Amino acid sequence: MTETEQPPVDSRDEPAAALAGFVDKWRARWPEWMVAEVFVPQPQRAVAAAWATLQQELTDAAWGGSDPIPGEAKLGWWQEELAGWVRGARRHPLGAVLQGQPAPWATLAAALPSLARSRERAGDVAEAFSALDPFARAVAGIEAAMFADTAVADTPLDDATALVSATLLQARLLPEGDAGVPLSIIARAGEADPRPLWAARLRDQWPVACGPRSRRVAAALARARLSRPDPARPLPPWRALLVGWRAARA
Repeated sequence: MTETEQPPVDSRDEPAAALAGFVDKWRARWPEWMVAEVFVPQPQRAVAAAWATLQQELTDAAWGGSDPIPGEAKLGWWQEELAGWVRGARRHPLGAVLQGQPAPWATLAAALPSLARSRERAGDVAEAFSALDPFARAVAGIEAAMFADTAVADTPLDDATALVSATLLQARLLPEGDAGVPLSIIARAGEADPRPLWAARLRDQWPVACGPRSRRVAAALARARLSRPDPARPLPPWRALLVGWRAARA
């Protein structure tokens, strides 16, 4: 083989590379997970990462860009894809990890239109949470099925849903600026940037830690970011380790 020649590409590596590309996009937004995932049971780590990546794909479609139409089309595609997972079929690389999990994918598919509608700015904090309730409830139901243990079984669905909603609201604050800030918070901020006020309000009203360990750790990292002057900046590794440890013990 000459220096200019390239080794042949094994087609069997292409799905794995595609899957890694999607997960790496999520990890780039949450580098703290490289430290904190040590507190998640090892057999659950690949599933937890793929699951978090899927949620990011869905919320990016719902909330990203200035025009909602492309995102709505993408969510429509995901409805079809999740319906395929129920039948045992899959097209998206994330399905290689997630499709075979014992989870109510049809429920998540049915909740995607409500996620699209949550793009509209909420009037107040309560409305911000309620707009996400159908999607967050579906997410919590899937986590209860995928990561079933005693702690998950003892968690009321309403509590798990509230924690998912809070984590989603924090996630929207980062890439979308003030698009997810409720009108009441904007009015209170006046001429100032409303995002710090929204971050503080969301942090103060953060729901109790509950559910599977992967959710508790992810939610704790999200809440810890809200305490930073710039909530888009990742936590330093030492703090991510401490936050993850405390969340795992909750």
